[in-house]
Amino acid sequence: MIRLQTDIQVPGLNSREVTDFMLNCDDASYQAWWPGVHLRFHTVRKVAGDVGNLIYMDEYVGRFRLKFHAVVTASIPGKEITWQFVRGVRLPGRLILGLEDEADGVAISHVVEAGFRGPGRIFDAVLRFSFTPEFADALDEHVRTEFPKLRDLLRSRGSGAAKA
Repeated sequence: MIRLQTDIQVPGLNSREVTDFMLNCDDASYQAWWPGVHLRFHTVRKVAGDVGNLIYMDEYVGRFRLKFHAVVTASIPGKEITWQFVRGVRLPGRLILGLEDEADGVAISHVVEAGFRGPGRIFDAVLRFSFTPEFADALDEHVRTEFPKLRDLLRSRGSGAAKA
């Protein structure tokens, strides 16, 4: 199993703002979040309760362009969203946002997991060609940059709590 995790504290932002934004995002809002880097993010199919929503995401992470569909497999407002990558079928990869409110902001755990369970683990070696140290570093920098930008976007729109 490959696991890339970035933990960040973002003052002036709360967990519910993050989950609400991510579950209701459209391309225009996503592009406003980080122009030129965040290209597209929208719900392709929405279901009641959000578990089962199908989304499309297209963004740059450093020099890497990521374009994928994913289905929401867990949604706890203000706590967690888990997306499982899809390419015709569900793939053995997930993006997990874990959130916890703190006195002055939110703690965010951004996790990308990829790999098989059981005997399928022998195929994990192939995944390592995509999950290089360069990609891991680019993803870490991306996450550390994007969530403060989300706070700034939401504050500029007058959303949620007082400005930080």
